[in-house]
Amino acid sequence: MSLLAFAACGGDSQAHADTSGDSVKVKTVSTGRSKRDSLAGYVVDTPPLPPPPPSQQGEGPKKDTDRGAKDSTTSTDSIPKKADSVASDTAAPPLSVTMAPGRPRKDSLALITTLRFANKHPGWPVKGPAPAEGAILPNKRIIAFYGNPLSKRMGILGEIPPDQMLAKLDLVVKEWEAADPETPVQPALHYISVVAQAGPGRDGKYRLRMDSSAIEEVYGWAKRRNALLFLDIQAGQSTVMDELPRLMRFLERPDVHLGIDPEFYMHYSREGVMPGKKIGTLTAKEINYVIAQLSKLVAEKNLPPKVLVIHRFTRPMVQGYKDIKLDPRVQIVLHMDGWGAPWLKFDSYKDYVIDEPVQFTGFKLFYKNDTKKGDKLLTAGELVQLKPRPIYIQYQ
Repeated sequence: MSLLAFAACGGDSQAHADTSGDSVKVKTVSTGRSKRDSLAGYVVDTPPLPPPPPSQQGEGPKKDTDRGAKDSTTSTDSIPKKADSVASDTAAPPLSVTMAPGRPRKDSLALITTLRFANKHPGWPVKGPAPAEGAILPNKRIIAFYGNPLSKRMGILGEIPPDQMLAKLDLVVKEWEAADPETPVQPALHYISVVAQAGPGRDGKYRLRMDSSAIEEVYGWAKRRNALLFLDIQAGQSTVMDELPRLMRFLERPDVHLGIDPEFYMHYSREGVMPGKKIGTLTAKEINYVIAQLSKLVAEKNLPPKVLVIHRFTRPMVQGYKDIKLDPRVQIVLHMDGWGAPWLKFDSYKDYVIDEPVQFTGFKLFYKNDTKKGDKLLTAGELVQLKPRPIYIQYQ
């Protein structure tokens, strides 16, 4: 079997009220009310707190001094922040970030710009329903290795032998545990189970489905590390409505979750275009279909909530973000999937993830594409400074 080695490249808070629309009672947890939850960009939509007693009124808000975990091998760059002329005549403290040695100033400036943009964006933190019992996010950060064992070009999951790959995953998990000790790490394997193709195939759908034995093999690797397994769909000229049903029996397992890649969804303005020739697009219609199917599965099988990862590195890749319906049984990650220099990746995170809030955020790192022009791969210590903090990290 051969694969076309595609490399997946890569706010109105009221729009995200609970619109799941079913009458089934969901047992929820306190997730969404802690500082960690707020940093991850999602809080439970609860009634406003009563005003403080008269003795406390007039006291200014306490300053948030948490700038994220810092890498001991880094250097610091800062820019004075302009004072808010309405709130105060005094200058606000400078916004500082910590970067790995040797980073060009352009990278630190892009991170600062991204942080300022997030701080001012009215859509963060997103407000929505409390997640059902057993939710992974944001109680843990998922660290995933991505790819397909049939191709060394599609990601680290297939680039090196399984034992080496799992050992490397162990090291990356430790890096994240050191960078953000307050957030436990959940390892994962993100497996492209439906792969977009350059040829139409027998059914003319420009995609290749991995068979059950291949999925079971990667699932076995994941079990060796108590890792999650994500099944990713590159639909080509098929649809998520056609591809999801055959994966549902795997998704019945509590440790199996889902990813959808709009880059290879060749419909709407991309109808009839071969995958890889142009970047595809996905709408809230398809996303809501998936959310509804996963929510139904969770309810029927009494499962913990499913995580749904949606790739994105251009604005048209996800259309109608305000129409995406949050559900306590499904946790949505909008995942920044672009490659390049650190400044470009921060800009993409700002423009395509922060600027259109959905629920949780993710960030992708490419071992080869991010470094082929001489840049060092971004570190965990650098990425935990982002706001909202990405709670799903993928390595390709």
